[in-house]
Amino acid sequence: MSNTFYNEIITDHNVHPVHKHDIEGANFTLEGVNPSCGDDIILSLKVEDGIITDGGYTGDGCAISQASADMMLDLVIGRTKDEALALSEIFIRMITGEITDDEREKLEEAGVLQDVSHMPARVKCAVLGWHTMDEMLNEE
Repeated sequence: MSNTFYNEIITDHNVHPVHKHDIEGANFTLEGVNPSCGDDIILSLKVEDGIITDGGYTGDGCAISQASADMMLDLVIGRTKDEALALSEIFIRMITGEITDDEREKLEEAGVLQDVSHMPARVKCAVLGWHTMDEMLNEE
């Protein structure tokens, strides 16, 4: 994948996020913080009958943390909690460099973040939203 394509997707999700807003009626909310670089998000999900029906985030951080959270929500809204957790597991393995091409396809646009696995200082940025969602959904 070209760096240009990667940069365009990250920039688009960072500058024009679809899901960066409060969610009215959210029944899951959790703050995720990356103290090493200052990323801070508050992730909110509305889950009804085991399906994630809506989601959003607020907060500040680097382009990778913000874009990753936005792409994650694109991917998990409309899916079951178990499907969202399975996608998160694939994403986190991708960031550590352990993924098949078939698994990467399941991540859709979020798969562009695979290159972050070669940037150790940015790994925590990319996984912040995903770890926050995991913690939130596994607490129930």
